[in-house]
Amino acid sequence: MLVGAFVLALGALLIAILLWLAAGGAFQTRYDLYQATENESVAGLNLNAPVKFNGVDVGKVRAIHLDPLNPALVHLLFAIEHGTPIKVDTVAVLRTQGLTGIAYVELSGGAREAATLRAIPPNAYPVIQTKPSLSARLENVLTSVLSKVDDTSASINAVLSPSNRAAFQAALADMAIVARTVAARKDAIDAGITSAARTFQNTAGASAQISPVVERIGRSADAVEKMGTEVARTSASAGTAVDLAATQLQHLGNDTLPELTRTLAELSALSISLRRLSEQTERDPRGLLFGRKPVPPGPGEAAPP
Repeated sequence: MLVGAFVLALGALLIAILLWLAAGGAFQTRYDLYQATENESVAGLNLNAPVKFNGVDVGKVRAIHLDPLNPALVHLLFAIEHGTPIKVDTVAVLRTQGLTGIAYVELSGGAREAATLRAIPPNAYPVIQTKPSLSARLENVLTSVLSKVDDTSASINAVLSPSNRAAFQAALADMAIVARTVAARKDAIDAGITSAARTFQNTAGASAQISPVVERIGRSADAVEKMGTEVARTSASAGTAVDLAATQLQHLGNDTLPELTRTLAELSALSISLRRLSEQTERDPRGLLFGRKPVPPGPGEAAPP
């Protein structure tokens, strides 16, 4: 019984050790769960698909399911090794591996100074941002290009409508008529070109002859300009002299006119006195020798004493 019990206990211990080693034992890796939401097809992405950070395997895809309220969204759950620097600016992109088309998730970004990504209620896990995959971007570009090609094709069809084709054919016919007319009048056109060349030559000769005349006119204009400058200077000097003469005349009038006026008044009084003396002498010349006789008193007047 003791041997049997020892064997059973030893077997159970060995089984427990094997299970512990199979589970990773002391080297078991711890994982943190993160969530991401894609708004594009995740075809080729399977459970346990690798999650890489800059090309290094850091985890696996734990779950894939549709959003029950919006089927256009796909929720992904990642199991990423504990200690992986997942920051708030880390983004997840779907990529395909080689030519097999097996999809995986590529993480990138995460600046050193950025904060560590944390869960924000009501989300149970931290949510990693996503951006369109290369195939989605190519699909959008091809869709846009095809749309533009369709628009261009429609525009070309509109331009090449039956009415426009008829108008284009008529324009070509008119151009052909013009070409035939030009060909028929080739000699006249050549003669016109020759005449035009001669006219240009004559014009060039006339221009050469006119150049000296223009130069002479320019020199004459310079001489006239110099003459005008001299006349202006002379006028300025004459104006200065006139102003000076006017000033002198004003001073002369202010100083001389009063004396001249008094002299004329005295001359006038002297003239009156001389006229009276002359008249008296004519009446009584003796008065010059014997003096003036007193005038006899009139009637009723008393004789002077």
